[in-house]
Amino acid sequence: MQAKVNLPDPSLITEELINKYPAKVAKKRRKSIVVNDPETTPEVQANVRTVPGIITQRGCSYAGCKGVVLGPTRDIVNIVHGPIGCSFYAWLTRRNQTRPETPEHENYITYCFSTDMQEEHVVFGGEKKLKVAIQEAYDLFHPKAIAIFSTCPVGLIGDDVHAASREMKAKFGDCNVFGFSCEGYRGVSQSAGHHIANNGVFKHMVGNNNEVKAGKFKLNLLGEYNIGGDAFEIERIFDKCGITLVASFSGNSTVGAIENAHTADLNVIMCHRSINYMGDMMETKYGIPWMKVNFVGAESTTKSLRKIAEYFGDEELKARVEEVIAEEMPAVKAIIDEIRPRTEGKTAMLFVGGSRAHHYQDLFTELGMTTIAAGYEFAHRDDYEGREVLPKIKIDADSKNIEELKVTADPDLYNPRKTEAELEELKAKGLEINGYEGMMKQMMKKTLVVDDVSHYESEKLIELYKPDIFCAGIKEKYVVQKMGVPLKQLHSYDYGGPYTGFKGAVNFYKDIDRMVNNPVWKMIKAPWEKAESESLEASYVAS
Repeated sequence: MQAKVNLPDPSLITEELINKYPAKVAKKRRKSIVVNDPETTPEVQANVRTVPGIITQRGCSYAGCKGVVLGPTRDIVNIVHGPIGCSFYAWLTRRNQTRPETPEHENYITYCFSTDMQEEHVVFGGEKKLKVAIQEAYDLFHPKAIAIFSTCPVGLIGDDVHAASREMKAKFGDCNVFGFSCEGYRGVSQSAGHHIANNGVFKHMVGNNNEVKAGKFKLNLLGEYNIGGDAFEIERIFDKCGITLVASFSGNSTVGAIENAHTADLNVIMCHRSINYMGDMMETKYGIPWMKVNFVGAESTTKSLRKIAEYFGDEELKARVEEVIAEEMPAVKAIIDEIRPRTEGKTAMLFVGGSRAHHYQDLFTELGMTTIAAGYEFAHRDDYEGREVLPKIKIDADSKNIEELKVTADPDLYNPRKTEAELEELKAKGLEINGYEGMMKQMMKKTLVVDDVSHYESEKLIELYKPDIFCAGIKEKYVVQKMGVPLKQLHSYDYGGPYTGFKGAVNFYKDIDRMVNNPVWKMIKAPWEKAESESLEASYVAS
């Protein structure tokens, strides 16, 4: 597809982005900045270490493990073994919401647990302090599970969180205690933490509860973290359609639900990067296929619901899904008809982690807006180019630091939900079973794809393209806004949300309309718009 707006020559933009870098840095960054062509997907460099000195949007392995994957589960006590700052950094910053069955049910998300390591523990070891912290948490709350997260000093001094966890688990008997070696420096970004979290959850939680719950169409929702209440809207739609959600990984979820996840008949994946490992491992061990879905955007929601109904192959479910779509879409269309004339033809840039830089393009398309540049913070090549490139990706030293579990079919619980013939038939109908085509095939020709965008590159892109809205995280928000461009924070939604499903789409339309059509942005002058007399000058005194 051709872009709906007139874009500057993207090859010239690429040169502009890298011409200030030293030669070696420019050579490396050039591989991560590509001009998109959905018909002949170009190769993009991804999942490599950030160049030292470049201000990046990335987080650390600990952030991916504790902050993203384990953080939203409400009845697990997550203890950070390390200095208090690491725990505070990961405390409530993602706006993960949860809804206990009753006020008396456990909810530890609001707590901040840490061993609060001091210098003496770094010098002499902190395992004794860790065991005391685990005991204290158990005595206070008697939780179903306690998870331990290693931060950088722990990895450097060699505290064995796994041995400490096994000892305390044996001591308690009725509390599952396990650890994660997710030191911040492990891997190139928070993506390493996602992988480590998937491994730990799979080893220590999934499969612990074999109770088969009632429900004709049972599935797990993987990679949905209930930011701003997103999972609530998806759950509402599932309930309305008659679809049973066994477990969510891990928004609005519980230990018991995750332990029971292997009894579902389908895994649907929202954020491919953070949890595709879980989909593969659950299929190998339990025989549950997985399918990529997207509940961000009204049209994407309808497609995903139809894909789920097609997978189960039940005519009543298909009919009920169509009824739900027919009931929900008029309200969506009414808002679109009102707002789209004000947003048509405007442009957006998205540099967001996970699959969000891909998913939210659907919402902008529904508003008549064009995504002119996009990229991820911590993606791998398959997130951009599709999973067909996986055999071509070489395993590097950083990836080898992460344990690869050797998963085999469970002798008692392995149960293929579909035969090979049935899976092939579904694929022939257009369902991406165990597949994902990536972001670049959806983006328009001559748009720009930038992996691990730097602060400098963000500023240049805004200067050269002058987008109507920029989507990123909290670290970028205020810098971008000072350039006279509204920034939509898509990591924690600021104070907005939910943005999934039908009601979420309406929320997003209204928020974007308010942002891109607010006259205040025209009153702010970006640095390159100021006259020379207004620009800041510095004088230097020779020593």
